[in-house]
Amino acid sequence: MVSRATVALVGSESLLGREIRDIIATSAPEFSLRLIAADEETPGKLTRVGDEAFLVGGLEAQSLAGTQAVFLAGSPESSRKAVELVGASATLIDLTYAVEEHPHARLRAPLVETDAQDRGPGIYVIAHPAAIALALFLRRLQAYHPIDRSVVQIFAPASDRGAAGLEELQHQTINLLSFKSLPKAVFDAQLGFNLLARYGDEAPVPLEESELRIDRHLASLLALSGDGEGAPMPSLRMTQAPVFHGYSFSAWVRFDSNPGVEELETSLAAGSIDVRGADLEPPTIVGQANQGGIAIGAILPDRNDREACWFWLVADNLRLMAENAVAVAGETL
Repeated sequence: MVSRATVALVGSESLLGREIRDIIATSAPEFSLRLIAADEETPGKLTRVGDEAFLVGGLEAQSLAGTQAVFLAGSPESSRKAVELVGASATLIDLTYAVEEHPHARLRAPLVETDAQDRGPGIYVIAHPAAIALALFLRRLQAYHPIDRSVVQIFAPASDRGAAGLEELQHQTINLLSFKSLPKAVFDAQLGFNLLARYGDEAPVPLEESELRIDRHLASLLALSGDGEGAPMPSLRMTQAPVFHGYSFSAWVRFDSNPGVEELETSLAAGSIDVRGADLEPPTIVGQANQGGIAIGAILPDRNDREACWFWLVADNLRLMAENAVAVAGETL
Protein backbone atom coordinates (compact mmCIF):
# COMPACT_ATOMS: atom_id res chain seq x y z
CA MET A 1 0.00 0.00 0.00
CA VAL A 2 1.34 3.42 -0.99
CA SER A 3 1.69 5.77 1.97
CA ARG A 4 -0.03 9.12 1.72
CA ALA A 5 1.38 12.50 2.72
CA THR A 6 -0.36 14.08 5.70
CA VAL A 7 -1.48 17.66 5.07
CA ALA A 8 -3.47 19.99 7.30
CA LEU A 9 -5.97 22.64 6.26
CA VAL A 10 -6.36 25.58 8.64
CA GLY A 11 -9.64 27.32 7.87
CA SER A 12 -11.45 24.31 6.50
CA GLU A 13 -14.82 26.10 6.28
CA SER A 14 -13.57 29.25 4.52
CA LEU A 15 -14.26 29.75 0.82
CA LEU A 16 -10.68 28.83 -0.07
CA GLY A 17 -10.69 25.99 2.44
CA ARG A 18 -13.74 24.41 0.83
CA GLU A 19 -12.10 24.73 -2.59
CA ILE A 20 -8.95 22.97 -1.38
CA ARG A 21 -11.08 20.24 0.19
CA ASP A 22 -12.86 19.67 -3.11
CA ILE A 23 -9.64 19.45 -5.14
CA ILE A 24 -8.03 17.02 -2.70
CA ALA A 25 -11.17 14.86 -2.58
CA THR A 26 -11.47 14.64 -6.37
CA SER A 27 -7.95 15.01 -7.73
CA ALA A 28 -5.31 14.40 -5.05
CA PRO A 29 -5.65 10.92 -3.53
CA GLU A 30 -2.00 11.06 -2.49
CA PHE A 31 -2.92 13.33 0.44
CA SER A 32 -4.23 12.35 3.87
CA LEU A 33 -6.12 15.45 4.97
CA ARG A 34 -6.61 16.92 8.43
CA LEU A 35 -9.15 19.70 8.93
CA ILE A 36 -8.25 22.43 11.43
CA ALA A 37 -10.71 25.01 12.73
CA ALA A 38 -9.91 28.71 12.48
CA ASP A 39 -11.64 31.95 13.34
CA GLU A 40 -15.28 31.25 14.27
CA GLU A 41 -15.21 27.59 13.23
CA THR A 42 -15.98 25.05 15.95
CA PRO A 43 -13.45 22.30 16.78
CA GLY A 44 -15.02 18.88 17.11
CA LYS A 45 -17.49 19.44 14.29
CA LEU A 46 -18.15 16.47 12.01
CA THR A 47 -18.08 17.25 8.29
CA ARG A 48 -17.50 15.51 4.97
CA VAL A 49 -14.80 15.72 2.31
CA GLY A 50 -15.95 13.79 -0.72
CA ASP A 51 -17.38 10.51 0.58
CA GLU A 52 -15.37 10.53 3.81
CA ALA A 53 -16.36 11.84 7.24
CA PHE A 54 -13.89 14.18 8.96
CA LEU A 55 -13.63 15.59 12.46
CA VAL A 56 -12.46 19.21 12.58
CA GLY A 57 -9.57 19.62 15.00
CA GLY A 58 -8.56 22.68 17.00
CA LEU A 59 -5.72 25.01 16.04
CA GLU A 60 -3.10 23.59 18.37
CA ALA A 61 0.30 21.93 18.14
CA GLN A 62 -1.10 18.42 18.58
CA SER A 63 -3.42 18.77 15.58
CA LEU A 64 -0.56 19.95 13.36
CA ALA A 65 2.06 17.45 14.54
CA GLY A 66 3.38 15.07 11.89
CA THR A 67 2.08 17.01 8.91
CA GLN A 68 4.21 17.49 5.81
CA ALA A 69 2.35 20.57 4.59
CA VAL A 70 -0.13 23.02 6.12
CA PHE A 71 -2.55 25.10 4.06
CA LEU A 72 -3.32 28.48 5.65
CA ALA A 73 -6.81 29.40 4.39
CA GLY A 74 -8.50 30.97 7.42
CA SER A 75 -7.92 34.48 8.73
CA PRO A 76 -4.55 36.26 8.87
CA GLU A 77 -4.64 35.78 12.64
CA SER A 78 -5.09 32.00 12.39
CA SER A 79 -2.32 31.86 9.77
CA ARG A 80 0.15 33.66 12.02
CA LYS A 81 -0.74 31.37 14.92
CA ALA A 82 -0.24 28.28 12.75
CA VAL A 83 3.19 29.54 11.68
CA GLU A 84 4.19 29.84 15.34
CA LEU A 85 2.93 26.34 16.11
CA VAL A 86 4.48 24.63 13.08
CA GLY A 87 7.82 26.42 12.89
CA ALA A 88 10.09 24.71 10.37
CA SER A 89 8.64 21.21 10.81
CA ALA A 90 6.39 21.38 7.72
CA THR A 91 5.85 23.30 4.52
CA LEU A 92 3.52 26.27 5.08
CA ILE A 93 1.31 27.32 2.17
CA ASP A 94 -0.27 30.72 2.79
CA LEU A 95 -3.41 31.75 0.89
CA THR A 96 -4.16 34.65 3.27
CA TYR A 97 -1.03 36.80 2.70
CA ALA A 98 -0.52 36.87 6.48
CA VAL A 99 3.14 35.81 6.22
CA GLU A 100 3.91 37.57 2.94
CA GLU A 101 6.51 39.74 4.70
CA HIS A 102 8.19 36.82 6.48
CA PRO A 103 11.92 36.85 5.60
CA HIS A 104 11.80 33.22 4.44
CA ALA A 105 8.51 33.44 2.50
CA ARG A 106 8.57 32.93 -1.25
CA LEU A 107 5.88 33.78 -3.79
CA ARG A 108 4.57 30.75 -5.68
CA ALA A 109 2.33 30.03 -8.67
CA PRO A 110 3.19 26.60 -10.12
CA LEU A 111 0.71 27.14 -12.95
CA VAL A 112 2.96 29.91 -14.25
CA GLU A 113 6.40 28.67 -13.23
CA THR A 114 8.50 26.96 -15.89
CA ASP A 115 11.33 25.50 -13.77
CA ALA A 116 11.06 22.04 -12.23
CA GLN A 117 13.49 22.36 -9.34
CA ASP A 118 12.78 20.58 -6.08
CA ARG A 119 12.10 23.37 -3.61
CA GLY A 120 11.56 21.24 -0.50
CA PRO A 121 10.00 22.49 2.77
CA GLY A 122 9.55 26.21 3.27
CA ILE A 123 7.07 29.07 3.61
CA TYR A 124 5.23 29.70 0.36
CA VAL A 125 2.72 32.46 -0.37
CA ILE A 126 0.32 31.70 -3.22
CA ALA A 127 0.23 34.61 -5.65
CA HIS A 128 -2.95 36.66 -6.02
CA PRO A 129 -5.32 34.92 -8.48
CA ALA A 130 -5.53 38.01 -10.69
CA ALA A 131 -1.73 38.09 -10.93
CA ILE A 132 -1.64 34.38 -11.81
CA ALA A 133 -4.28 34.83 -14.52
CA LEU A 134 -2.55 37.81 -16.08
CA ALA A 135 0.88 36.17 -15.90
CA LEU A 136 -0.46 33.12 -17.75
CA PHE A 137 -1.94 35.35 -20.43
CA LEU A 138 0.94 37.81 -20.89
CA ARG A 139 3.77 35.28 -20.75
CA ARG A 140 2.05 33.10 -23.34
CA LEU A 141 1.56 36.08 -25.64
CA GLN A 142 5.12 37.31 -25.18
CA ALA A 143 6.55 33.90 -26.08
CA TYR A 144 5.08 34.13 -29.58
CA HIS A 145 4.35 37.80 -30.25
CA PRO A 146 6.51 40.40 -28.44
CA ILE A 147 4.42 42.95 -26.53
CA ASP A 148 5.09 46.66 -26.77
CA ARG A 149 2.77 47.68 -23.91
CA SER A 150 -0.55 46.72 -22.36
CA VAL A 151 -3.36 48.07 -20.18
CA VAL A 152 -5.64 45.86 -18.08
CA GLN A 153 -8.90 46.72 -16.31
CA ILE A 154 -9.53 44.22 -13.50
CA PHE A 155 -13.06 43.50 -12.23
CA ALA A 156 -12.94 41.93 -8.76
CA PRO A 157 -15.64 39.70 -7.21
CA ALA A 158 -17.07 40.00 -3.71
CA SER A 159 -15.57 36.60 -2.81
CA ASP A 160 -12.18 38.31 -2.85
CA ARG A 161 -13.25 39.52 0.62
CA GLY A 162 -14.21 36.05 1.79
CA ALA A 163 -17.58 34.91 3.08
CA ALA A 164 -18.18 38.32 4.68
CA GLY A 165 -17.94 39.99 1.26
CA LEU A 166 -20.40 37.54 -0.27
CA GLU A 167 -22.89 37.99 2.55
CA GLU A 168 -22.69 41.77 2.39
CA LEU A 169 -23.31 41.84 -1.37
CA GLN A 170 -26.22 39.40 -0.97
CA HIS A 171 -27.83 41.43 1.82
CA GLN A 172 -27.27 44.72 0.00
CA THR A 173 -28.98 43.33 -3.11
CA ILE A 174 -31.97 42.05 -1.12
CA ASN A 175 -32.25 45.22 0.96
CA LEU A 176 -32.10 47.48 -2.08
CA LEU A 177 -35.05 45.65 -3.63
CA SER A 178 -37.03 45.99 -0.40
CA PHE A 179 -35.96 49.62 0.28
CA LYS A 180 -34.09 48.79 3.51
CA SER A 181 -30.81 50.18 4.82
CA LEU A 182 -27.61 48.62 3.48
CA PRO A 183 -24.98 46.74 5.48
CA LYS A 184 -21.54 48.27 4.78
CA ALA A 185 -19.12 46.55 7.16
CA VAL A 186 -16.89 45.18 4.37
CA PHE A 187 -17.11 47.72 1.53
CA ASP A 188 -18.44 50.80 3.39
CA ALA A 189 -20.27 51.68 0.15
CA GLN A 190 -23.13 50.42 -1.98
CA LEU A 191 -21.82 47.55 -4.10
CA GLY A 192 -25.17 46.02 -5.02
CA PHE A 193 -26.15 47.11 -8.58
CA ASN A 194 -23.02 49.27 -8.60
CA LEU A 195 -19.33 49.44 -9.52
CA LEU A 196 -16.74 50.80 -7.09
CA ALA A 197 -13.47 52.50 -8.00
CA ARG A 198 -12.68 52.57 -4.28
CA TYR A 199 -14.29 51.50 -1.02
CA GLY A 200 -15.64 53.84 1.63
CA ASP A 201 -13.27 55.40 4.14
CA GLU A 202 -14.38 53.01 6.92
CA ALA A 203 -13.77 49.80 4.94
CA PRO A 204 -11.38 47.56 6.92
CA VAL A 205 -9.30 46.73 3.82
CA PRO A 206 -9.05 49.35 1.02
CA LEU A 207 -9.43 48.29 -2.59
CA GLU A 208 -6.05 49.87 -3.32
CA GLU A 209 -4.37 47.25 -1.13
CA SER A 210 -5.47 44.46 -3.45
CA GLU A 211 -4.49 46.46 -6.53
CA LEU A 212 -0.98 46.99 -5.17
CA ARG A 213 -0.66 43.31 -4.23
CA ILE A 214 -1.63 42.27 -7.77
CA ASP A 215 0.92 44.71 -9.13
CA ARG A 216 3.70 43.32 -6.92
CA HIS A 217 2.86 39.68 -7.52
CA LEU A 218 2.46 40.11 -11.28
CA ALA A 219 5.83 41.86 -11.53
CA SER A 220 7.44 38.89 -9.75
CA LEU A 221 5.69 36.29 -11.90
CA LEU A 222 6.56 38.05 -15.16
CA ALA A 223 10.20 38.16 -14.08
CA LEU A 224 10.28 34.37 -13.69
CA SER A 225 11.34 33.92 -17.32
CA GLY A 226 14.84 34.82 -16.20
CA ASP A 227 16.03 35.45 -19.76
CA GLY A 228 15.61 39.20 -19.82
CA GLU A 229 12.84 38.91 -22.39
CA GLY A 230 9.80 38.64 -20.12
CA ALA A 231 6.56 40.42 -20.92
CA PRO A 232 6.56 44.10 -19.92
CA MET A 233 4.44 45.05 -16.92
CA PRO A 234 0.97 46.27 -17.89
CA SER A 235 -0.76 49.33 -16.52
CA LEU A 236 -3.42 48.06 -14.10
CA ARG A 237 -6.69 49.47 -12.75
CA MET A 238 -8.94 47.55 -10.39
CA THR A 239 -12.69 47.96 -10.01
CA GLN A 240 -14.95 46.19 -7.49
CA ALA A 241 -17.79 44.56 -9.42
CA PRO A 242 -21.19 43.49 -7.98
CA VAL A 243 -20.56 39.78 -8.71
CA PHE A 244 -20.12 36.97 -6.22
CA HIS A 245 -17.35 34.86 -7.76
CA GLY A 246 -14.82 35.09 -10.57
CA TYR A 247 -12.38 37.68 -11.90
CA SER A 248 -12.94 39.34 -15.27
CA PHE A 249 -10.31 41.30 -17.20
CA SER A 250 -10.50 43.66 -20.16
CA ALA A 251 -6.99 43.79 -21.63
CA TRP A 252 -5.59 46.04 -24.35
CA VAL A 253 -2.30 44.81 -25.79
CA ARG A 254 -0.10 46.56 -28.34
CA PHE A 255 2.40 44.35 -30.16
CA ASP A 256 5.65 45.12 -31.90
CA SER A 257 3.86 43.64 -34.90
CA ASN A 258 0.21 42.61 -34.64
CA PRO A 259 -0.12 39.00 -35.92
CA GLY A 260 -3.91 39.17 -36.28
CA VAL A 261 -6.77 37.62 -34.33
CA GLU A 262 -6.56 34.08 -35.76
CA GLU A 263 -2.85 33.78 -35.05
CA LEU A 264 -3.36 35.13 -31.53
CA GLU A 265 -6.09 32.56 -30.85
CA THR A 266 -3.83 29.75 -32.04
CA SER A 267 -0.85 30.94 -30.00
CA LEU A 268 -2.80 31.32 -26.76
CA ALA A 269 -4.60 27.96 -26.85
CA ALA A 270 -2.45 25.68 -24.71
CA GLY A 271 -2.22 24.12 -21.28
CA SER A 272 -4.25 26.06 -18.73
CA ILE A 273 -5.65 28.55 -21.26
CA ASP A 274 -9.01 27.90 -22.93
CA VAL A 275 -9.49 30.11 -25.98
CA ARG A 276 -12.97 30.71 -27.32
CA GLY A 277 -12.77 31.78 -30.94
CA ALA A 278 -14.96 34.22 -32.82
CA ASP A 279 -17.46 31.45 -33.65
CA LEU A 280 -18.13 30.85 -29.93
CA GLU A 281 -19.68 32.91 -27.16
CA PRO A 282 -17.10 34.87 -25.14
CA PRO A 283 -16.22 33.28 -21.78
CA THR A 284 -18.10 34.31 -18.65
CA ILE A 285 -17.39 33.99 -14.95
CA VAL A 286 -20.50 31.81 -14.63
CA GLY A 287 -19.20 29.41 -17.26
CA GLN A 288 -15.72 29.39 -15.72
CA ALA A 289 -16.96 28.49 -12.22
CA ASN A 290 -15.11 25.48 -10.76
CA GLN A 291 -12.76 25.43 -13.75
CA GLY A 292 -8.99 25.69 -13.48
CA GLY A 293 -6.77 28.00 -15.50
CA ILE A 294 -8.23 30.90 -17.47
CA ALA A 295 -10.56 31.40 -20.43
CA ILE A 296 -10.00 34.01 -23.14
CA GLY A 297 -12.30 35.26 -25.87
CA ALA A 298 -13.76 38.27 -27.68
CA ILE A 299 -10.34 38.99 -29.22
CA LEU A 300 -10.79 42.02 -31.43
CA PRO A 301 -8.44 44.38 -33.26
CA ASP A 302 -8.29 47.95 -31.99
CA ARG A 303 -9.99 50.13 -34.58
CA ASN A 304 -7.69 53.05 -33.73
CA ASP A 305 -4.34 51.25 -33.49
CA ARG A 306 -3.41 48.63 -36.09
CA GLU A 307 -0.79 47.05 -33.80
CA ALA A 308 -3.17 46.50 -30.86
CA CYS A 309 -5.94 44.07 -29.90
CA TRP A 310 -8.54 43.75 -27.14
CA PHE A 311 -8.94 40.58 -25.06
CA TRP A 312 -11.55 39.41 -22.57
CA LEU A 313 -10.34 37.05 -19.82
CA VAL A 314 -12.12 35.29 -16.96
CA ALA A 315 -10.92 33.10 -14.08
CA ASP A 316 -12.42 31.41 -11.03
CA ASN A 317 -10.38 33.16 -8.34
CA LEU A 318 -10.94 30.52 -5.65
CA ARG A 319 -10.18 27.55 -7.91
CA LEU A 320 -7.08 29.25 -9.33
CA MET A 321 -5.57 29.85 -5.89
CA ALA A 322 -6.53 26.42 -4.57
CA GLU A 323 -5.11 24.47 -7.51
CA ASN A 324 -1.80 26.32 -7.19
CA ALA A 325 -1.74 25.68 -3.44
CA VAL A 326 -2.35 21.94 -3.92
CA ALA A 327 0.39 21.86 -6.57
CA VAL A 328 2.85 23.38 -4.07
CA ALA A 329 1.85 20.75 -1.49
CA GLY A 330 2.52 18.07 -4.08
CA GLU A 331 6.17 19.12 -4.14
CA THR A 332 6.54 17.99 -0.52
CA LEU A 333 5.88 14.32 -1.40
